[in-house]
Amino acid sequence: MNHIKIRSLPDVVWDANMAFRKTNRPHDILVAEDDQDMRRLVTEVLTRSGYNVDAAHDGAAAWEILQLKSYHLLITDFDMPGMSGIELVRKARVSRMTLPIIMVSGTMPENEIKQNYSLRISATLFKPFGVEDLLKTVKEVLGATISASILEA
Repeated sequence: MNHIKIRSLPDVVWDANMAFRKTNRPHDILVAEDDQDMRRLVTEVLTRSGYNVDAAHDGAAAWEILQLKSYHLLITDFDMPGMSGIELVRKARVSRMTLPIIMVSGTMPENEIKQNYSLRISATLFKPFGVEDLLKTVKEVLGATISASILEA
């Protein structure tokens, strides 16, 4: 008699995540940050962690880049001159871009995110944050995105 092993959903998702990571190229991340030092730090940390990272010096530049290339994740500062992070996210959502977004800020009131629920911001990072917080948040957001796409298939 053949025995069939029934696997739990977490096991299936875990195995699928591992298969995805082994067979696909690194995740592409766009960082939109007006502070040069912060932009450089975030870009360097993510690049050294194996991600492909592009950076934009403000929301308008990030919007131009988003129209040219697809990304797995957008990390954007909330408060930028010209086009704020919220305005950038609104444009992306109006254009039906479904990429996950991490909002970064030292000034953003928490109720701003709650008021803009339709923007589907995946996570927030409040400045100052540590390298560990950045990497953990990126990993969690990308992991949740992979799991969701597997469950939809």
